[in-house]
Amino acid sequence: MSKALEITGLSKRYASGVEALKGIDLSVENGDFFALLGPNGAGKSTTLGIVSSLINKTKGSVRILGHDLDTERDKAKRSLGVVPQEFNFSVFEKVEDILVTQAGFYGITAAEARPAVEHYLKELGLWEKRREQARNLSGGMKRRLMIARALVHDPGLLILDEPTAGVDIELRRSMWDFLTRINKAGKTIILTTHYLEEAEALCRNIAIIDRGSIVKNTSKKELLSQLRKQTFVIDLDQAVDEGLQVSGFESRVGGPDSLEVDILQGESLNGVFEQLRQKGLNVVGVRPKANRLEELFIELVRGASGGVSKPALQKEVE
Repeated sequence: MSKALEITGLSKRYASGVEALKGIDLSVENGDFFALLGPNGAGKSTTLGIVSSLINKTKGSVRILGHDLDTERDKAKRSLGVVPQEFNFSVFEKVEDILVTQAGFYGITAAEARPAVEHYLKELGLWEKRREQARNLSGGMKRRLMIARALVHDPGLLILDEPTAGVDIELRRSMWDFLTRINKAGKTIILTTHYLEEAEALCRNIAIIDRGSIVKNTSKKELLSQLRKQTFVIDLDQAVDEGLQVSGFESRVGGPDSLEVDILQGESLNGVFEQLRQKGLNVVGVRPKANRLEELFIELVRGASGGVSKPALQKEVE
């Protein structure tokens, strides 16, 4: 069976001389939920732009569900649904008309499209808004409309470029549930996101791109097993002294009544709890300072690029 996406030797050099992609190889299996991650300027947008036919490659090949993007462009594009970062529909069109028009681009008549339009608008909580102009939708509703539009022609591969940016937590979780359902039903999904907790919650396989090269491409499980250190925030029942230390662990006071402790792979928090108990401090809560994938992402990208400035990373992981 053909892979959902197969990229071989993909390069892109702009007229300015900037080499955005340096011969990358990447494949995504059918039915996968795959994350493509990287700091700003790493090459994510260029890669997805080439796959979606918005950017011309310099060299290399792209196959979408077995269809070569150079020789079978129409079939390749028919197999693909894309949700870009920016809203790019007419805000003066009615919600259902936006989906019907999109289906028409793929040779699907309005009558044929109606069942799919109804299905996705109901699934994404937009059915009651179907006769509203898109300009009257909230930001979160517009995000959901973008997803419905990308799915209306039933593509085998869905690309989501930061689909929950600016969306509140409750709506983000409902979108996660929807995406999980369609993935379980067989839809292949490729995700880019600034919220690394999103990639950890949804994806099975992850590739990290930096400076135009793939620096890691493996399963989420294998990737997380490489995490050597995780920082935990321990909330205590009283104010702590600035000089509080835990023997045998890297630690620091994180706030008036909290302690941050670095736990290496194979270590346990039990020893920390025991020392705090002996000091008369009771633990009232424990939480990771950052999610595991975020910690590992920073470690990998800094190692691959010889150090990444904090501002460049903050936009990607906050």
